[in-house]
Amino acid sequence: MKLVIENLQKKFDQKEVLKNINFTFETGKIYGLLGRNGAGKTTLFNCLNEDLEINQGEFYIIDGTTKKKVTSDDIGYVLSTPVVPEFLTGREFLKFFIDINHDKIKDLKTIDEYFDLLQIDPEDRDKLMKDYSHGMKNKMQMLIYIIASPTIILLDEPLTSFDIVVADEMKKLLKEIKKDHILIFSTHIMELAVDLCDEIVILNQGILEEIDQQDLDNEEFKEKIIETLKGDHND
Repeated sequence: MKLVIENLQKKFDQKEVLKNINFTFETGKIYGLLGRNGAGKTTLFNCLNEDLEINQGEFYIIDGTTKKKVTSDDIGYVLSTPVVPEFLTGREFLKFFIDINHDKIKDLKTIDEYFDLLQIDPEDRDKLMKDYSHGMKNKMQMLIYIIASPTIILLDEPLTSFDIVVADEMKKLLKEIKKDHILIFSTHIMELAVDLCDEIVILNQGILEEIDQQDLDNEEFKEKIIETLKGDHND
């Protein structure tokens, strides 16, 4: 399955943030979306999630020989600042989500099996989410999209709030689920992208381009990325 973006443009007043974006993302890979602060990474995600109206272009899913519009069921957006209903416990939240999406969920597990998947401690499962840490709320947000299993998962700086151990757990989980999803991982931390992702994509001066690693070692590859980003003056 593929997510195809064609000639996508987004302006804010006279400022063109995204300029004629053309790219194809495929199932089975984690794409690292790198760009300097202010380059437009979140803007691109908001366009794909249809939180922002694009000025020109289109994006769609190719499934075999079928072309179809991206719908809300096809996409999950893991925000850098998680938004969860803090008046519910973690268990109540998952139960509510499962109840209203029951007919859409494949391979339904028990709530505790989902908690186990993200290694959420038993003593935390029945706490109000207002008492959760930022990282715990981010885990709950991630868990919703694992349950829903959308084709496309957009991850906007999702690991920055986790400690080292939990971040490593999340990296392993993303690598496990990538075979069934198109994963686009936005970050400004180059080392994280190089360590986790199969492909590195640079958003530079409003243009999306893939950086080919070829036979470079990690240090040479990082230098190549830095040289590409030096030309970006969107900040």
